[in-house]
Amino acid sequence: MKIGIFAKTFARPSLEATLDAVRAHALDCVQFNLACAGLPTLPDALDDGVIQRIRGAVVARGIEMAAISGTFNMCHPDPAERAANLVRLRVLAGACPALGVEVITLCTGSRDAHDMWRRHPDNDTPAAWRDMAGCIAQGLQIAEDCGVTLAFEPEVANVIDSAAKGRRLLDEMRSPRLKVVMDAANLFHQGELVRMPLILAEAFELLAGDMILAHAKDLSHDGEAGHQAAGTGALDYDLYLRLLRASGYDGPLILHSLEEAQVDPAVAFLRGKLWH
Repeated sequence: MKIGIFAKTFARPSLEATLDAVRAHALDCVQFNLACAGLPTLPDALDDGVIQRIRGAVVARGIEMAAISGTFNMCHPDPAERAANLVRLRVLAGACPALGVEVITLCTGSRDAHDMWRRHPDNDTPAAWRDMAGCIAQGLQIAEDCGVTLAFEPEVANVIDSAAKGRRLLDEMRSPRLKVVMDAANLFHQGELVRMPLILAEAFELLAGDMILAHAKDLSHDGEAGHQAAGTGALDYDLYLRLLRASGYDGPLILHSLEEAQVDPAVAFLRGKLWH
């Protein structure tokens, strides 16, 4: 497995300076976000010159763009909001071949109209599932048209809040263009941390065959929020990495939810676990 990082971890005034910061920490793999180039994550348009500049800067530094963020609230209660973001998703997907990236990461969303990462009681309703699944289905048509893969991750605050629901979505969509981001720190509802071995084992049993990317962060408690740098919390990393290896996963392990000052210790922690 290769250690990577959210490029947004580094707050710099330019794209080039951001990528230089990635390399300064001896990393050569990122999950990219167009915000690093001063653009919205999902732009209304992408100029060819901007695309070429991003690609050139990444290649010049020997950096792999493992995925690019296309997150928006795919369960937003306003259908017009979802439709507008699907148009923007097509803009991003259409640029991916020229950017040299094949995977777009998604957020299955929340009925919270203001924060797609905050749980809402209506997330568990049939209507929420219908709207989210319909948005995913339209996104998959875009993915097919543009030759990219979409990747979602189960998160306790979202409509897909468990591995079981992730499996249900995969089975309903039945598309080779839909894959999973595995993030062990996102799987624990309130009161579930004591069941960590069982919950992680179930997640890999249900989803490992469709996994395309893995994230590395930690958590201070179960339920919403509480995320922090890998190696500083309650996640059993020995178990998580053992399950990743056993699944045959050999892709990027992407750090996030950390401050820049925590990058080197987090990288050292992961390297120690991966190559001890």
